[in-house]
Amino acid sequence: MALYVYAITAKDHPHRLDGLTGVGSHPAPLRTIHAGPLSAVVSDVSEEIRPKRRDLQVHQKVQERLMAAAVVLPLQFGYVAADDQAVRQVLEENTDNYLASLKRLDGCAEYHVRASQQDEEELLREVLHDSPEARALNDRIRAGEQDPQLPLALGELVARDVQERQDELAAGLLQTLLPYAREHAAHPPSSPDFLNLSLLVPHERKDDLLAVHAGLASQIKGGVEFRITGPLPPYSFVQ
Repeated sequence: MALYVYAITAKDHPHRLDGLTGVGSHPAPLRTIHAGPLSAVVSDVSEEIRPKRRDLQVHQKVQERLMAAAVVLPLQFGYVAADDQAVRQVLEENTDNYLASLKRLDGCAEYHVRASQQDEEELLREVLHDSPEARALNDRIRAGEQDPQLPLALGELVARDVQERQDELAAGLLQTLLPYAREHAAHPPSSPDFLNLSLLVPHERKDDLLAVHAGLASQIKGGVEFRITGPLPPYSFVQ
């Protein structure tokens, strides 16, 4: 029978999995497979596992339970192995790498940081206030000039100004937050986000990070929402 694999841990991890069952329409109990100094947390599956809401929640709940007890290497949703021996083989072949990753991530959690443009009208007002060129183009359009190039020119000017503002703000946020993280990973943002960042934060820096975030969030203007999520399993930092 195939196995769904949730995570890799050290063999001496407490593995407090009581009360949890696995993914799939017929959830099986969670169990561990050992190989040398490592363990994999798995459950038996008899079907193709798709990213349904319940299974996504189960996967995440297992990660959070493991993470609460000790350092863990969380696998992304959907990893399936053929059988116990296949799992042992992977653990044995990658022992040094997995042990190094466990050591590197020990004492840390992932925090996900996003910044997004929530109020475009407020941003447009700021651009028109700060840019004489944009304001002049807007005044000509409002006065009734029929030149079809005017709206295009204004749109291009505003888009360029907005991009510059967002790039500058994202860079400033990154510079401010990085001192609280051991590592970071930048992800391509999708609209309306213009910043999508993962931070690997030592537990002892958590409160400092959240305090800085709260201060920044209260200072940022221009209809920007700045939010942080965590602590999370360190998906972005598993190598």
